Amino acid sequence: MKFLMLPPQTQATRDWAARLAAALPEVEVVVAENAAHAEHAIGDADAAFGTLPEALLARAERLRWLQAPHAAPPAGYYHAALIAHPLIVTNFREIYNDHIAAHIMAFVLAFARGLHVYVPQQMRREWRPATPRHSGVLHLPETTMLIVGVGGIGAETARVAAAFGMRVIGTDARRTHAPPGMAELRAADALDDLLGRADFVVLTVPHTPATDGFMNRERFRRMKRGSFFINIGRGRTTRLDDLVAALRAGEIAGAGLDVFEQEPLPAEHPLWTLRGVLITPHTAGFGPYLDERRYQIILDNCRSFLAAEPLRNVVDKASWF
Repeated sequence: MKFLMLPPQTQATRDWAARLAAALPEVEVVVAENAAHAEHAIGDADAAFGTLPEALLARAERLRWLQAPHAAPPAGYYHAALIAHPLIVTNFREIYNDHIAAHIMAFVLAFARGLHVYVPQQMRREWRPATPRHSGVLHLPETTMLIVGVGGIGAETARVAAAFGMRVIGTDARRTHAPPGMAELRAADALDDLLGRADFVVLTVPHTPATDGFMNRERFRRMKRGSFFINIGRGRTTRLDDLVAALRAGEIAGAGLDVFEQEPLPAEHPLWTLRGVLITPHTAGFGPYLDERRYQIILDNCRSFLAAEPLRNVVDKASWF
């Protein structure tokens, strides 16, 4: 088996290549440092890691498996030629479950305790506790979280949110059974019916043809007045102009955002200064052990490929996830 590491290389990919070659001597691991090397090596490669443009794919004569370098690669990764090709694509989903679930709950707790109000006051050195004292506080056991996209991240978030006493409901295009902690799971087309029931609407869906811009003004209008919107999935699932309009109109109370239609978010964008908005710069997945988890998926899939066994994290290429 020949396994090709496509450029660009990082210290992590070089380390993975060395470890993979030591762990599986029957695998020829080739590290392509540039496009010319990749073009030369792709012809007889059985498997590859990285991004595979159409021109390079056309040179591949034996390729049967491609490991994507992300959990949800950016738009354009799954081009028409790759979708039509018989090779299998796998990704790195599930390595972020614990980190992103914690990030989601950080947003939830901040909103529930009014930090989206008090942090700006702190910056202005204002001592202004809410009156009456219960205003601006959400008692989590009396709240509902709607998770849109119940994959590994959504399932872990449901477990953690339920531990805080929240009622958790969800929608998903594939999953049919609710994971632990989730009281109700519906199909993806039930989203409009559920939006008005939730105090927190949490997007964990990838960017796909079906989710492109699907959180729009009409859907924000369907949300419960006083509710909060959280997006840690992909920025292009949400129309930011529509979100700004919903916030300014008071249709929702706030938003916790880690991903954006345009990244970096431009300094002049109104979201930076809108009341009730908490922003992190696409860092929800940050945390320890990620490179080791990525390597473990590559190693497991190489072993399975050699044994002609099913691979982990197989992607429906036409759906991009």
